[in-house]
Amino acid sequence: MILSFILSFYMLLIPPLHNSPNEITFDEYFINKTMRIDYFHVGDDKVEEVVLDQVYQQGIWAGSIHNLIDTFGISSYEVKVFDEDSSKLIFSKGFNSYFGEYKTTNDAINGIKRVYHESLLIPYPKSRIKVEIKSRDRENVLKPLFCCVVDPSSIDIIQEKLQAGVTVYEIQKKGDTHQKVDVAFIAEGYTQEEESKFRSDVEHFASVFFSHEPFESNKEHFNIYGVFKASTESGTDEPRQKIYKKTILNSSFNALGLERYLLTEDNKSLRDIAAHVPYDTLVIMVNSKRYGGGGIYNLYCICTVDNDSTDHVFLHEFGHSFAGLADEYYASTVAYNEFYPKGVEPLEPNITALLNPENVKWKALLHPGIAIPTPWQKKVYDRMNQEFQKKRAECRAKIVQLKKNGATQEEIEKLMQSLGQLEKKHKKDINDFFTNNPFEDKVGVFEGAGYSSEGLYRPMLDCIMFRTGVMSYCRVCERALIRAIEHYTQ
Repeated sequence: MILSFILSFYMLLIPPLHNSPNEITFDEYFINKTMRIDYFHVGDDKVEEVVLDQVYQQGIWAGSIHNLIDTFGISSYEVKVFDEDSSKLIFSKGFNSYFGEYKTTNDAINGIKRVYHESLLIPYPKSRIKVEIKSRDRENVLKPLFCCVVDPSSIDIIQEKLQAGVTVYEIQKKGDTHQKVDVAFIAEGYTQEEESKFRSDVEHFASVFFSHEPFESNKEHFNIYGVFKASTESGTDEPRQKIYKKTILNSSFNALGLERYLLTEDNKSLRDIAAHVPYDTLVIMVNSKRYGGGGIYNLYCICTVDNDSTDHVFLHEFGHSFAGLADEYYASTVAYNEFYPKGVEPLEPNITALLNPENVKWKALLHPGIAIPTPWQKKVYDRMNQEFQKKRAECRAKIVQLKKNGATQEEIEKLMQSLGQLEKKHKKDINDFFTNNPFEDKVGVFEGAGYSSEGLYRPMLDCIMFRTGVMSYCRVCERALIRAIEHYTQ
């Protein structure tokens, strides 16, 4: 048998032998291939369970061969791999998941169980390993969730050829995959006739990426790939408009019931296609004009390609998926219920509950002498934003109704133009507000972050993670991104 489950809860609680990340020699424990462990994540807000699916041997290992232990501690889940003979920790990685977000929704709270397919990617072990997954509770304490033993020599491990019909474009190749951040851009909703458009879109995204810090200064540290497999139809599902498209990754708007949230639950198809290249992080490019996207830490970033806000959404969602950055906005509708429990310090590097004002997590970057918390005319901003949100919601509702009622394209376009004018005016008003604010370029502790108007704080007035249209990360977010780059490249 490939797996022997460790059923004893006692065994899960045995403390592992601790070792420094630098003590692990890659060649002693691993070969230069990837082990992919697929499983099902099942449950609701009170109960969750992991059930094994399949294990694969796939292409070369994409990650660092030196930084094998996760030292960030910013994720809701964590996988740890132990050499079975010595009980030595030889690999770990933190990650978030679609299920982790689902369990904060009303459906999960009401006891509706859902199942999501997920994957762990680890360097391929030479000997039997023990794999543990832990999940954080509401106090952010890691608790055992799953444990099994894997024998890498088992005949049950799948070593089949990769999926046919996939084309790989090497957009930028700067060196050894173990010393670079490998980014794979995956096509979604592109037909065979649109393959050239996909390549052009990847090149555009790469250009946007390397036009902003900290990526511009670290361009030499990235390998960029485009991975194309044709979809039967162009676009993506838009359930509220009763639009459904047959696409290769089965992506859809209205994820978790939120109209603008765009995700895919088809993890298996995503992993099968992505396996054609070594990758540290995934970007799913959806061939649609509509505004939307999503990003989950160490899972994937996803966004549409032809919207006016595409460039911003890409960089914003990449911040989530690559560096575990939190949303800093607080005025928009979200699907979650108390995503950050009161009285608990958030894990993410760019927001804080300010439980210890004398030791803010970005203390080293604070502007000298700045007040904590930092006053920033929040009431004025809130009033401006509330008025805009109300008008925009009314306009969007009218557009949806017109589409449902079969209105002419001319009628729909007219209303969309009105929406565009409204958004343009609001953007100018908000830009003026921030430009004239005395704290515009200072690192402080500004109330309003993480979907909460009160009790959570962000580092700077403005940031890609705070509002649409801003095209730079704040200094705290930039520092977190640099640390992630260093983890893969040093």
